[in-house]
Order: sequence, then structure tokens, then C-alpha cells
Amino acid sequence: MADLLVRPNGKSGKVHDITPESAGWGYVGFGLYHLAPGESAAEATGDREAILVLVEGRAEIDAGGQSFGELGTRMSVFERKVPDCVYVPNGSNWSARATTACTLAVCTAPGKGNHPVRRIENIGFEERGRGANTRYIHPIAMEDKDIADSLLVTEVFTPQGNWSSYPPHRHDEDAFPEMTYLEETYYHRLNPAQGFGFQRVFTEDGALDETMAVSDGDVVLVPKGHHPCGAPYGYEMYYLNVMAGPLRKWRFQNHPDHDWITRAEF
Repeated sequence: MADLLVRPNGKSGKVHDITPESAGWGYVGFGLYHLAPGESAAEATGDREAILVLVEGRAEIDAGGQSFGELGTRMSVFERKVPDCVYVPNGSNWSARATTACTLAVCTAPGKGNHPVRRIENIGFEERGRGANTRYIHPIAMEDKDIADSLLVTEVFTPQGNWSSYPPHRHDEDAFPEMTYLEETYYHRLNPAQGFGFQRVFTEDGALDETMAVSDGDVVLVPKGHHPCGAPYGYEMYYLNVMAGPLRKWRFQNHPDHDWITRAEF
């Protein structure tokens, strides 16, 4: 099994390049570019679809033969503004030219050619959980949006001192409608940036049990098992999730020891 904690490779250019081959799984890919003003990035999608997420900054985006102009809504991810995002089908090309310092995420999974290139609009806002389990969601491309063949993408803001992806849950069996098999990546950011958070990835039988201290810019791979994370007091946590599997539906089960939390009155 690949190492589950992936540190960024440098500070500029393509600092993350996670592929199914490097992760040791079959579906999810995740890339991340740090671009200075005037710098560019470009890729062919091949047999994979992509969702481009402008995490921070602004860039001119061309994809699938269309020009989307200058996109980007926030200079800091912690402004919590809804991001600009573009879906790019397999068999296409995309390019981005930064007009400010720019952080661009490239989320990929197998494509089937069923959806056209498009800017993703009407990204909502959700509050989930309660008390110290409260977090805030931008569901960029979940299953309610029929815009992708495989990809499920969302971003989450977890306030300081709170837990997220909690109670612990898993989606590692192809057993719809009870559960779907979905591989997942977490791209973490911390505010202030010198902070840290924690993420545990573990199976109920104990065969996999890793707890990682995550820093600003790290990626955690979740091939199976439960995967809660926590933000210490003083540090707000953001993460961008990419999920994909054989069925584009998100069905999970909470850990049996901790499912009571969803029903408890605090």
C-alpha cells in the first residue's frame, strides 16, 4: 500500500501529482499547481475526466475548445467564498494562465464521454453536524449534479477545535444501496498556515490504522476504512475531497462503535 500522507513536492509548479498508479488504487487522481502571475499549466485528459478547482487566485481557463476567460473568486481559501470550477471530459485538453498568484487543483477519474465541458455553477453551501462537530460544505460536484461520469468533489471548512468527517465512516465496499466503493483524497490547508491537524485512517479489524499529523498543503489518501480528522484550537482546517469508484454515488456507513453520536442529544 502507498504511503497515505503525501507532502507537496516543492513550492511552485506542479506540487502534487497523485495518480492511480502512485496511490495503488484504480480511480482517483489529484494534481495541484502553484502558479505565479503569467505562468501556465496545460494537460490532456486522455481517458480521464477532470474538474479544475481554482482554490486560490485567478487564472484564464481554456478547456475542451472553449475559453472561459478569467476565473477565480478568492485570494485566500479561508475567505470561504464558493470557488470557480470547470468540468473537462475525457479526450480533451485544458490550459490555465495565472493572472495572479494561483493555486489550481486538478481532480481526475475515469471518463466515459457522457458530459460536455462546462463551468460548474450553482455550488451551494451547507452546514453539517452540531457543536464541536460543525463544519461548512461547498458541494462542488456531488451526485445531485449530473455533470460527471465518475468524479465526486466537495470542499469542507472545519472551525478551530472541531472534528470533521465525523463520526468515523467508511465507503469501501461495492454494495449499493447500503454502501459504495469510493477512493478518496483529502487536500488539507490550515489557517494560520504554520498550524497542523490530525487525520486517522483505520479499518474495523485493525489491519489498517494510521494517524497522521497533517500540515498546510498535505494530501491524505483514503483507500479504505474510516477517516475522521480534527482541527486543534487556534487553527481552522480546510480540505478538498475527491472521490471516485465504480458507481458515482456516495453511500457510507458509520463506525458501529460511534454511530450513537449521530442520534445523541447534547
